[in-house]
Formats: sequence, C-alpha cells, structure tokens
Amino acid sequence: MQEIMEPEVVETRPTPAGHRSTANQHLNAEQGHWLLAKMGKKVLRPGGKELTLGLLEKLQVSTSDDVVEFAPGLGFTAAITLGKNPRSYTGVELNEEAAGILRKKIKGPKREIVIGNACCSPLSSGSADKVYGEAMLTMQADHRKAEIIREAHRLLRPGGLYGIHEIALTPDSMPAEAKKQVQHDLATTIKVNARPLTRAEWTAMLEAEGFAVECVMTNPMHLLETARIIDDEGFLRTLLITWNILVHGKARRRILEMRKVFRRYGPSMKAIAIVARKR
Repeated sequence: MQEIMEPEVVETRPTPAGHRSTANQHLNAEQGHWLLAKMGKKVLRPGGKELTLGLLEKLQVSTSDDVVEFAPGLGFTAAITLGKNPRSYTGVELNEEAAGILRKKIKGPKREIVIGNACCSPLSSGSADKVYGEAMLTMQADHRKAEIIREAHRLLRPGGLYGIHEIALTPDSMPAEAKKQVQHDLATTIKVNARPLTRAEWTAMLEAEGFAVECVMTNPMHLLETARIIDDEGFLRTLLITWNILVHGKARRRILEMRKVFRRYGPSMKAIAIVARKR
C-alpha cells in the first residue's frame, strides 16, 4: 500500500555554522511525533502498523461507508482506508500545513480534508458510518478527550462504529501518584501534554458518551524498538531513519531519551485500540 504522503525528512548535508544553533534549538523543542517524522518515520502510532491494521479490520470499512478520520497527520492510515474504497472519506485536520499537503494527495469525488478541531468539526450530525482517530486523544486533557468522543458520537449514524488507537496505563489499579509520574515524564520527553488512561478509564469514558465497547486490542509500547521499526517501516527505510538519527546529534539525543522513558515505563504502558458502537 502506497503512502498518501512522504514525511519531510531532515536534510543531511552540512548546516552553515551560523544556522546550526537555531536548527538544534528547533529540533530540541519539536514535538516527539514530528521529530520522528522528520527523521523519516511514517508509522507514528503507539501500537505500530499491526494495531492500526487490527483496528481497521474491526471497523470493517466497506464501499457503502461514509468515513471520517480525526487528525490524519501523515496519512498512513488514510491510505489504507482509501484502499477499501469507502463511499466517502473526510479527514478533519487542525494543522493547516498538513492539511494542505494531504489535499494534494487525496483527490477524487467524495474525498476531502477539512480544517477543523476534532472536538467541534464543521461536519453535519449523523453524516458518518465509521469514525476513527489515532494517537491524539492521549495528548488531550480529560475534558477535551470527552469532547472529542462526544463529537464522534454526534457525527455517527445510529449503530455506527468509532475506533481509537491510544496509550493505556496498566494495571487498572495503578495508584494516582504513579499515573502522574508517567504522565509527567512522557510530557517532558515528547514535548506534548500526554495524559494516557487505563483500559478501564478509556472504556468508561466511551460508555459515558453513549458508546458500547465491542472490541479491545493491545500491543506493547515498542514504537522505538528496532524490531517494531523494521516491521512498521521495512528494512531499507529503517536504514534511512537510522542514518538520519545518527547524523543529527540533537535529534539523536532526544529520540534516545524518548526510548529510555518508553523502556522505563514499559511494564506500565501499552498501546490500546478500542472499537465501540453508537448506542
């Protein structure tokens, strides 16, 4: 399956001395997922390609479906969805630059990218059969998570399916202080206010907004482990990513620190995908 777009890989030719400090400062402040994209990584979902494919399999997108994707980002999942030839596809993307790039790639009747926030999209109520979003609820405060889930409920027709792919804390009985420590260290490292929930909390939030959970899948949080990268990206692209990381010292230090935090909390974190039906 071809990608909808190629991420912008950081150039590896020498940087003029006068610009090196500014470039390093930019890489140091970059949100983790965009930093990885600039190194050439395409699959930026916590559970990797495997969990994304599992999510789409359970959503069962068909040629009769109107599909909405929240925050399509680099377009990896959109490419797979469009390969199923749904009746319509709409991506709701807040980042105007990303939306502009996606619009150049997603063409054809009833295929569009609209600018909007997943918590309050410009789309009509009851206009979708399937709605999904990946690696975006985790980055929201809990009240905003609920707003986005509520928006998915508004967009779906009765019986429609909503899919999410996020980070979960484990076990469900994790003490509040331990949760805060994980959330703090994640936020500090990836430069995003990450607030993952436990499996029970994700389920309860969906149910509170009018959904019935039908399926829960999990995968280890191995986003930056070599075996997962090869599985997600392929061997040759993994070599390209590795080279880009090696020649960009600031990015390398950031990514190694991210991996260190992921490994430190490996027993306490996992990727989770949930499919729920609108009641």
